[in-house]
Amino acid sequence: MGKVSTGSGVLDELLDGGYEPDIITTIYGPSSSGKTNICLISALHVAKTKKVIFIDTEGGSSKQRLLQLSLGNEKLPGNILFLKPTNFQEQMEIFNRLKDLVNDKIGMVVVDTISMLYRVELGNKEEVYEVNKIMGKQLSYLVEIARKREIPVLIANQVYSNFDEREKFNMVGGDIMTYSSKCLIELKPGPDGTRIAVLKKHRSLPERQVAFRITEKGIEKAKGKLFGVI
Repeated sequence: MGKVSTGSGVLDELLDGGYEPDIITTIYGPSSSGKTNICLISALHVAKTKKVIFIDTEGGSSKQRLLQLSLGNEKLPGNILFLKPTNFQEQMEIFNRLKDLVNDKIGMVVVDTISMLYRVELGNKEEVYEVNKIMGKQLSYLVEIARKREIPVLIANQVYSNFDEREKFNMVGGDIMTYSSKCLIELKPGPDGTRIAVLKKHRSLPERQVAFRITEKGIEKAKGKLFGVI
């Protein structure tokens, strides 16, 4: 199985060619760190040859931004099937349907973000265990799809910080998310408006990082910023 390009030279360099096709890759970071842009860029790249299922829980995938990133190719967004759950129950129903929706024509599944409606549900329910159990089931569906269909599953996730360590970010969902994802990429703010992508977990690559900027056409490597092992 060959790797699937992220659609960005910066991230392809970080991952030695792109996403592995039989696992979940999770990208996490604070608001405005580039998660949605990376998800859209990757979806549009795969949409050149296959269809993509894009589960959007935040409403962050605007048509205008899609057209910008597709560089005028209006056919590409048409190959992306957007599903937009508005609560955790609808999200679960969509995940239940995924096994029937994913066929040989689908080249990628994207979830942006996996934790938005999960956090809302945690705030409304006293039984945290039950909510986590449902989230675990959703992730198990994604793991099964990635393995059986041999396609990359890309997840964006939110972060939170503890009161005592406001500059340190923790991924929402903790061990549930970490266990399911074989590849973890943390996004964080860098100097002078740059963002840093840190490869935190991978089956065959060391922890390393690269700096990038978000542009109208996508993302580009930040000039003067070194790529390397941490």
